[in-house]
Amino acid sequence: MESLGEWSWPGIRAEAAEALPPAWVPAFPPRLEPATVGAAIPGARRPGRVRAHRLITGALLCAIAAVCAALALNGQLTMEHLTGVRTAGSSAQDTTPINEAAAQPPLTLTPVSQDAAGSAIETASYPSVALHGTGSFLTYLPPGYASTTSHYPVLYLLTGNDQSNTAFLQIGLQSQLDRLISHHVIPPVIAVMIQGGPGSNNWRNQGAARYESYILEVQQLIDRTLPTLAVRNARAIMGDSMGGYGAMNVALANPYRFGVVESWLSFFNGLEGDLHADRPIITRLGLHAFIYGGEEDHIANPGEDAPFAAALRGAGADARSAIYPGEHNLETVEAHLASMLTFAGRSLSTAR
Repeated sequence: MESLGEWSWPGIRAEAAEALPPAWVPAFPPRLEPATVGAAIPGARRPGRVRAHRLITGALLCAIAAVCAALALNGQLTMEHLTGVRTAGSSAQDTTPINEAAAQPPLTLTPVSQDAAGSAIETASYPSVALHGTGSFLTYLPPGYASTTSHYPVLYLLTGNDQSNTAFLQIGLQSQLDRLISHHVIPPVIAVMIQGGPGSNNWRNQGAARYESYILEVQQLIDRTLPTLAVRNARAIMGDSMGGYGAMNVALANPYRFGVVESWLSFFNGLEGDLHADRPIITRLGLHAFIYGGEEDHIANPGEDAPFAAALRGAGADARSAIYPGEHNLETVEAHLASMLTFAGRSLSTAR
């Protein structure tokens, strides 16, 4: 099986081991009490200090008023924009701004193959605004898809470094989904295998190619093109190696987009800020997460998985982790693919 390759990670070298528990596990800062001056007399006033204090306060209030006016003119002065948390009257769906995909018409998918179970693989490519080039993906459509009016939950899969999205088919994604669906282990789902780009982009927005925005672009196009359940709890995002980092990064950076996330043979460096900020959202809406590492993986440190799962649980997620025998390659991914699809399928909502 092909290796998943080496790549660069933000803020850490691949061979560096992280202390357990990691220092970035979210924690509330200690309470800061106001300082008191022992020589001060209660009620005493110092005119110079009072005058300076008033001048500073006045300047700050003017600045705040100017900012609020600008935000109001742009329609951004809401509790959501100021705090990042949905209010009770808000929809519990996406807060991420609709990007350029909203202007794209629904795509035409081209059939690639159909198997004996009746599931189909189709493909699509389109001019991606996020990539400033061509975006493409493969779709798995479950047995019976063409003859029903059902709406389906969706799995989004991200590739590793320089990996083709056909790699998921090579390790048996189609047959595994066929089997799990036919045995009623999971409900019928659509799976979308997004084609990544060259090099260690980690599915992040870097320079002209915005790979995180590309994922959201594809997700919006899928909801416009296929009969999906277009809600957070009916979307899962997962990936291996670089794609595992991308899946966790996108799920935490866009907490109203995905209700399930899985990261296989991957890292989590630099994601502590998003996890901490997501705490009230995850506590209220929930998040299902599974992460695992390979015992013989010398590229992605498996010792990071359990602490990060604990941090997710601390934020309110249903998060699990494991370390399996195996190296940093597709053979390890193949060995646990059925379990990961089962976890995702059972965690997804099937209600409109």
